[in-house]
Amino acid sequence: MPHMTAFARNQWYVAAYSHEVGRELLGRTILGETLVLYRTEEEGTPVVLHDRCVHRRYPLSEAPTRLDGDRIVCGYHGFTYDTTGTCVYVPGQKRVPRTARVASYPVVEQDSLIWVWIGDPALADPQSIPRARHLDSPGWVTVRGMEPIDCDYGLLVDNLLDLSHETYLHGGYIGTPEVAETPITTEVDEGAGIVRVSRHMDDAECPPFYAKSTGIEGRITRWQDIEYHAPCLYLLHSRIAPVGVLPEADGSDPNGFHTEITYAITPSGDGKVYDFWAVSRDWATDDAEVTEFLRGNNHTVVMQDVTALNLLQKTLGTERTGYQELSINIDTGGLAARRILARLVEEGEKPVEKVQ
Repeated sequence: MPHMTAFARNQWYVAAYSHEVGRELLGRTILGETLVLYRTEEEGTPVVLHDRCVHRRYPLSEAPTRLDGDRIVCGYHGFTYDTTGTCVYVPGQKRVPRTARVASYPVVEQDSLIWVWIGDPALADPQSIPRARHLDSPGWVTVRGMEPIDCDYGLLVDNLLDLSHETYLHGGYIGTPEVAETPITTEVDEGAGIVRVSRHMDDAECPPFYAKSTGIEGRITRWQDIEYHAPCLYLLHSRIAPVGVLPEADGSDPNGFHTEITYAITPSGDGKVYDFWAVSRDWATDDAEVTEFLRGNNHTVVMQDVTALNLLQKTLGTERTGYQELSINIDTGGLAARRILARLVEEGEKPVEKVQ
């Protein structure tokens, strides 16, 4: 088996996009925990419960399980649960066994994302959730999707923190020679669990992804500034502009095209990860053609990663024991992320001291 990145349990993870959760029951698996998601009838508040009935383990996300108001009625024998996971009805008897309850998970809806906490609920602090405001801010248009990948989530983190692979894996879309040729700068905030990787290209070829969507002809300055908030949120602040057009001294950039590329990296189980991807822009926001072009193109790019990572996971599974990986400068960010993930896992395994 390939090396598996252990799960940091006391962390927030994206379980779904807001638009995916409604009055139809949605099943997801996060860190190996099966979940069912839905919204309450009146307030529309998201609810996340364990997706197995206590009676015979029937999945609560599967038909004919249904909602009766805000209660979930198991489709096998009718065990009924409220939004806290407490069983309020069992068939054929008045008394509900005290142990008849399913786990309920802390949930926060923010920036059009549904965040769930799988670990100790007492440690779930909504203030610690990283922001991605552009996903639902006025003046921004976003295309988005989600692809499950059959690979360890650590491989996806590696992939996204090393953009030099764009030159080779995504040539003809977002890759140009300059991406791999430009040195990176890496900053690591170990305490906050944030890795920043930047590549500023002063004179680069304009890749088809941007040439066709922005109309820029000729060469560009291209800036890629990554911000990875371990374990789940990855932000790529992208700027392109015709060569010679630089931001103003105050940092404003009227002639640049800004694109925010967002990934939520949510481990589903061992060797399985949900790859939530989104591309947000604050230019040509009324142009439906640009929107569809970016949606189709980015989906293609994501699927190139999916294919490569599925293959890589299989390949690592056939490696002999003790094989050595070779790392170089471009891997600095990815290696820092591995260190931070290992620390978050270790911290999550320590017993929490109770205040007397």
